[in-house]
Amino acid sequence: MARTTNLSRPIVEALYTEALVLADDVRAVFAAGTREPLAGEDAFVRLALSTEGLKTTTRMMHVLAWLLNQRALFQGELSENQVRLHGALPPDRGSDEKQLALLEPETRELIADTEKLHQRIARLDEAWRQHFEMASPVRAFQDRIGRELGRFG
Repeated sequence: MARTTNLSRPIVEALYTEALVLADDVRAVFAAGTREPLAGEDAFVRLALSTEGLKTTTRMMHVLAWLLNQRALFQGELSENQVRLHGALPPDRGSDEKQLALLEPETRELIADTEKLHQRIARLDEAWRQHFEMASPVRAFQDRIGRELGRFG
């Protein structure tokens, strides 16, 4: 099986579509934090919505920015050097378990989905920055066996 040496446009486009849908869901859920509080609404829940909403929307903006940079690279609008120098995905700022516990299960699930997408993009970004030359544990073991057997040949 040939190793991938670069990202492909279809992969980036599929991830971009997924990120846009997820970002729209995030916007819909966390837009509630911009309205006036309802009578009897728990201040701690509003605070959790606000802080986790900020982290979640920031996470999604970082993912979208990374994907837009990759799309611009494919379109020839940015050079590979520009993307490598200035297009790294920022590290994620994880959710606070205490804050999450105050939120509805659907909201927690949405936040988890954004964290998973960020993790996937982070792995792609790291692999892309290493030119997809990461050795798998299996390959390293096979290489070691080959070297050992070569000593006896």
